[in-house]
Amino acid sequence: MATPPNYWLMKSEPDVFSIQDLEASGMTGWDGVRNYQARNYLRDAIKVGDGVLFYHSSTHQSGISGVAEVVRGGYPDETAFDPTDAHFDPKSNPARPTWYRVDLKFVRAFPSVLSIQTLRKIPGLQKMVLFRNGRLSVQPVTKKEWMIIMRLAETVLNPKVPKRESPK
Repeated sequence: MATPPNYWLMKSEPDVFSIQDLEASGMTGWDGVRNYQARNYLRDAIKVGDGVLFYHSSTHQSGISGVAEVVRGGYPDETAFDPTDAHFDPKSNPARPTWYRVDLKFVRAFPSVLSIQTLRKIPGLQKMVLFRNGRLSVQPVTKKEWMIIMRLAETVLNPKVPKRESPK
């Protein structure tokens, strides 16, 4: 029996890598994460088939901009070993990697961003990690929170689009 998917929120600055960039490429490696708690999620918890809320951060309208799906679970982030890469970590050792990444595929972009201000007002979302540990770039989302956000995206952002369930 297959394990049900877990759900995550991953942040990116849209001028670095946006949901539109993911849509154009179809798939990407989620590399460059240099926080130990986020690394542990990437290495140990995030699995193929998990759903991802793509969050635009550090912008005039921070919020959830779309959905992705994990297509490859955690594996060493080779950008840590490359001295020419912006994410190079001279302490990282290929024999005992410190940093990990996952691969994501594009699922859909929302017609507009579900802003953090809107999310804060929605019943059932008050306990999201996003509001307790806002700096964490990779964070878990409960199934209940995921379903609330999917419903919100369907009814508030684009009420004419037929309801679509989460990946898998």
